[in-house]
Amino acid sequence: MRCTSLDELPELLNILKGDMSFIGPRPLLVRYLPRYTPEQARRHETRPGLTGLAQVNGRNAITWEEKFALDVRYVDTVSFALDLGIFFRTARAVLGREGITGEGEATMGEFMGVEN
Repeated sequence: MRCTSLDELPELLNILKGDMSFIGPRPLLVRYLPRYTPEQARRHETRPGLTGLAQVNGRNAITWEEKFALDVRYVDTVSFALDLGIFFRTARAVLGREGITGEGEATMGEFMGVEN
């Protein structure tokens, strides 16, 4: 189910309830909250989504830093046109099964915070 992204279907209930949107930064584990830098935490300035800019630009094959930068870029530039582009790029990524796994991981390694 993971390789076809069918495991995401239960999140449709969260969209119907209004807790999530179709497009926006993907929700992450609550335990990551204290690990965010102030800039990374800006990803929470918009409603989380089923798919987002990070998912269509590498999904789990990019680094956490790249993922957070894309999430913040989405927050800064959100628009209907951007959402529409992400929607169509998501369909292509899912059908092409692009970026499903990270380097040496089944999905993506745990976010440990920024190394000083």
